[in-house]
Amino acid sequence: MARQEGRLSTDDRPPGQIPGGPIGARVVRADSLREQVRRALEAALVAGELRAGEIYSAPSLAEEFGVSATPVREAMLDLVKDGFVETVRNKGFRVLEVSEADLDQISQIRLMLEVPTTVRAAAVLTPESFEHLADVASEITSSAGSGDIITYLDADRRFHVELIAAVGNQRLTELVDRLRRQTRLSGLHNLARTGRLVASADEHHQILAALRAGDTDAITRLMNAHIAHTRGLWAGRDEDS
Repeated sequence: MARQEGRLSTDDRPPGQIPGGPIGARVVRADSLREQVRRALEAALVAGELRAGEIYSAPSLAEEFGVSATPVREAMLDLVKDGFVETVRNKGFRVLEVSEADLDQISQIRLMLEVPTTVRAAAVLTPESFEHLADVASEITSSAGSGDIITYLDADRRFHVELIAAVGNQRLTELVDRLRRQTRLSGLHNLARTGRLVASADEHHQILAALRAGDTDAITRLMNAHIAHTRGLWAGRDEDS
């Protein structure tokens, strides 16, 4: 049976907006519309707004974003290369499913890579880096408070990727970034509705405080708990107390 073409939830956003806010106003570290659309699509994949198995056409997504179909099509082709979607002839792009076992393995690898690397970052972050990361952490908190999941995920990704990048290993940074984009966090919408997402967002400020203090034990504890959320609360599961 043919699948009905999927649509991205936009919460009645006015024309000229991509998920998370107006293109001109969103704080997105990108130098092209194509890259901005790609980042929005990646966040929508992580949040479950683009659902596994559904087919999405570039024109329909472009209408949702308030942009032309060309940057959307180009962004989707980039996601095909990354293995997140596949082309469906004369229809569009189908979102590929990530199994629960895959997600468990991704979480385990992230714990092994991100926790010790974040600890190492404490020794190399500059005052300017801390100030910038504090701004990003505040963006995470504000988007959590407003229920803007796409902006929340985009800012969360930037925060952690920039932390990893501080240690100067480009291959490690790219690997962690890819693993984060492969994660699926469908429980975030419920957390936002109940107001619990703000508490998770505030963890970024706690991580920064531990980094400033050079508190290795606190950094390790906070990062372990933070990444564990990806297979617990953020994925719509209960977590052990």
